[in-house]
Amino acid sequence: MVADIAYMQDQQHSINRMHDLFALQRAAFRAAPMPDAESRIRQLGELKAAILKHQDALIAAINADFGRRSADETKLAEILPSLEGIKYASKHIRRWMKPSKRKVGMAFQPGKAQVVYQPLGVVGIIVPWNYPLFLAIGPLVTALAAGNRALIKMSESTPETADLLGRVLAEVFNEDQVAVITGEAEVGVAFSQLAFDHLLFTGATSIGRHVMRAAADNLTPVTLELGGKSPAIISADVPLADAAERIAFGKAMNAGQTCVAPDYILCPRARVDGLVEALSNQLSKMYPTLRDNPDYTQVVNPRQYLRLQGYLQDAEEKGARLLPINPANEDLSDSRILPPTLVLNTTDDMKLMQDEIFGPLLPIVPYDDLNAALDYIADRPRPLALYYFGYDKAEQQRMMEQTHAGGMCINDTIFHVAQDDMPFGGIGPSGMGHYHGHEGFLTLSKAKSVYIKQRFNGSRPIYPPYGSKLQQMVYKLFLR
Repeated sequence: MVADIAYMQDQQHSINRMHDLFALQRAAFRAAPMPDAESRIRQLGELKAAILKHQDALIAAINADFGRRSADETKLAEILPSLEGIKYASKHIRRWMKPSKRKVGMAFQPGKAQVVYQPLGVVGIIVPWNYPLFLAIGPLVTALAAGNRALIKMSESTPETADLLGRVLAEVFNEDQVAVITGEAEVGVAFSQLAFDHLLFTGATSIGRHVMRAAADNLTPVTLELGGKSPAIISADVPLADAAERIAFGKAMNAGQTCVAPDYILCPRARVDGLVEALSNQLSKMYPTLRDNPDYTQVVNPRQYLRLQGYLQDAEEKGARLLPINPANEDLSDSRILPPTLVLNTTDDMKLMQDEIFGPLLPIVPYDDLNAALDYIADRPRPLALYYFGYDKAEQQRMMEQTHAGGMCINDTIFHVAQDDMPFGGIGPSGMGHYHGHEGFLTLSKAKSVYIKQRFNGSRPIYPPYGSKLQQMVYKLFLR
């Protein structure tokens, strides 16, 4: 009882602080609604310096939250893309901010028209647990490049990272510019109910629906970066070793706890056995041991581990064949280390074929011809990512044109997310809106149309009273 009261008091304290910070940022934005390019670039430069200064501590915090998180994966998938995003935005901010000149119709001369890119105000950023640094810094960079202020709600599943990142950002920014909020689910609900000028959420589709409902009460625009079941399609003639190498990397990174990880493979029926062998060989080469291997990340917490074990049990009970890739045949039962596991003989009623897997389990679904593979994808919710493996250019073009996904790689996985000059976002159940690069700047800016007229008023002839000869001449000239 005492613990429950203390918990509720702690959550209420976080909610009260969140409201105070939101009001503080709203007031600060009102006082300085259009920061210049120099101040934005300076802020990003200071953010970059802080990440570099604290990178070892950030790696250690993420490792502590996961129980074991590969330091190299944190460098490659969190620190490196965060720094590259800062560099890219800093280089292009001046060009992005420049007003866009537009044409004025003859009937409205003399006049000028332009689109001015104005900051929205205070942006809310809800961060998931799987990449707690990059999925905080990436949206923050976009928000700052567009001249906004930001409140960041970190995941309760990564408390060490949340605490450290809050302190790192406090070294760079006053709380009226950027602040970090921590807390459990109650705080997250209250956060999504704030009247942000834009709300960016990364996480599960099921939670995204609740976030969007809460935002609707304030007519807050949202960018939802969700997930879904991202397929990898094997062509009839791609070398299986090539495809297996790239799929294995994209799936095993962060133990599959990646929103754009390949969720399942569509493979020509006659090639399934060869693909299984190629994937087994590749994963064994990447991870010859698992138990004490610092390169292989463990599942983040017991809840997620039990969920994944439940998927395996459900699949096996319904007839699936499980092929765990555990080269040293180690006993992992007293840990949250889950070996990469290929799953064969799947059916649609298995949970791992219905839900986003978000772990190192990889179903292989046979198909008889490419039309059947395309139908299989089209019959299901549109995924966040789609991966095609094949070197035939005509077939590549067909896959680009006849599939829908948030993003796509041809003969690779996951690396489209790291391209700063491309937008990142989902479609349908896998999300809406974009951030990264120029599209992110546009998402978090108001493209305000401005029509400018000086002393001479060329519109006077069309003012009432109507019926003048000059007005009739205007009608004859333009109403045709």
